[in-house]
Amino acid sequence: MNKKNTPKNTKAKKADKISDVKNELKESKEKYLRLYSEFENYRRRTSKEKLEMIEVSNQELIKDILPVIDDFERALKAIKSKQKDDFEGFNLISQKLDNILRKYNLIKMEVNKEDVFDLELHEAITNTPASKKFKGKIIDIIEEGYLIGEKIIRHAKVVIGS
Repeated sequence: MNKKNTPKNTKAKKADKISDVKNELKESKEKYLRLYSEFENYRRRTSKEKLEMIEVSNQELIKDILPVIDDFERALKAIKSKQKDDFEGFNLISQKLDNILRKYNLIKMEVNKEDVFDLELHEAITNTPASKKFKGKIIDIIEEGYLIGEKIIRHAKVVIGS
């Protein structure tokens, strides 16, 4: 009798084939899961990079607008001494501009005269002789500082007492 065609050998061959197919299936599932995980990581990473790129471009736009805001605020201060009707239009434009900038999370730093000079927030343009009471404190604010969220876009430019 031929051993090759015995029922035991046929069963063993079928069991081996089934085992091989199961191993291939298991390997395919593992490859699929790895590939899926890599794709999800890639998708998250690219989404984050897109958001960062948009944020950076918004920061650049706002940096370019800041000098215009400074000039506008100086013009408002100069015209406020005149009749109220003369600067009503300026106030409307200013409010609209402020609303747009708030939409992009631009926040004006809270800097006041007599605040203690902080190198992290302020840029000293110059210093001026002052009494002991004002040494190391802000005497005048030349340009306002701005933040987007918690990131400093421009330091406040100040005069400090020495």
